[in-house]
Amino acid sequence: MVGASHLRLVEASEGDEQEGLSLVFGALADPVRRAILDRLDGQDLLVSEVAAHFDISLQAVSRHLQVLVRAGLVQQERTGRISRCSLDAGPIHEAAVWLNRYSKYWQDQFDLLAASLAEIVEEQAEQPSRQPHRPGQDQEPGRRAGKSKKPASKRSQPRRGPDLKS
Repeated sequence: MVGASHLRLVEASEGDEQEGLSLVFGALADPVRRAILDRLDGQDLLVSEVAAHFDISLQAVSRHLQVLVRAGLVQQERTGRISRCSLDAGPIHEAAVWLNRYSKYWQDQFDLLAASLAEIVEEQAEQPSRQPHRPGQDQEPGRRAGKSKKPASKRSQPRRGPDLKS
């Protein structure tokens, strides 16, 4: 019997962690695999049930599932020839934690955008309120710009020039 003094906790090295992240991001890079994960969210499905939602072969879906399994995003349980798949969101959480370390960079950009927008609003508030002039604003209601104010009976008659005789 092995004593407790011989047991030790084995931590994942940084290289293993980086490789795991690479597998997760590689698996998430394909839209079919992301759609498979969406299908598995909240439910276990047979491979054939997953494949029924796609216009690709069962073999192609199986290959996509194997990529997801290697990345740790999908667990497969086999019973004879039947394979049931389930989502394992743990690696997605690890990827999100890794991405969150870099959020300070885009957060700085959001802060800069908010300050710029505040300046614009402040400048607009200081200027007197003026509506931009649009053609036709001076017209009476119901009239279009460029139309004559003559009665319709006179407008419809052709204009005659002086009679010229040669």
